[in-house]
Amino acid sequence: MIRLIKRYGSRKLYDTEESRYVSLDELAGWIRSGQHIRVIDNKTSDDVTSQTLTQIISEEGRKGTALLPNDLLHELIRIGEQAVSTGVEQLQTGMDRLVQASIDRIGPVRRAREEMARLRARLEDLESSLAAIDTEREETEDQAPKKKS
Repeated sequence: MIRLIKRYGSRKLYDTEESRYVSLDELAGWIRSGQHIRVIDNKTSDDVTSQTLTQIISEEGRKGTALLPNDLLHELIRIGEQAVSTGVEQLQTGMDRLVQASIDRIGPVRRAREEMARLRARLEDLESSLAAIDTEREETEDQAPKKKS
């Protein structure tokens, strides 16, 4: 479950789950323990999670507890835009696969329904033919001379 945090104009962070203000250090601790967070701006409802996560990394760096090596930080800055476009491309590819899989599943179902409709029509024709034969047999029996016993 994602923990919802509201950021106010004063930069205060409010945890909606515990109904209290929290610090960046607390957020960092939750994240380290496996918790996912989503931070929204209280006034605009904009998602400001990435800015908050970046702020956590920055604060850790200021304290001298560098979370990430400099080379990785340089690389993140270099590939930031590329990572977004790659993510969008991956999402588009995934959606294309999902749509195609849905279409592939719909095709056989549609063909099966069409075949069922044809079989129903043939069954109705067969029932009509049998009914006609029964009617004809009854008429023949009614017209045949009856034997006296």
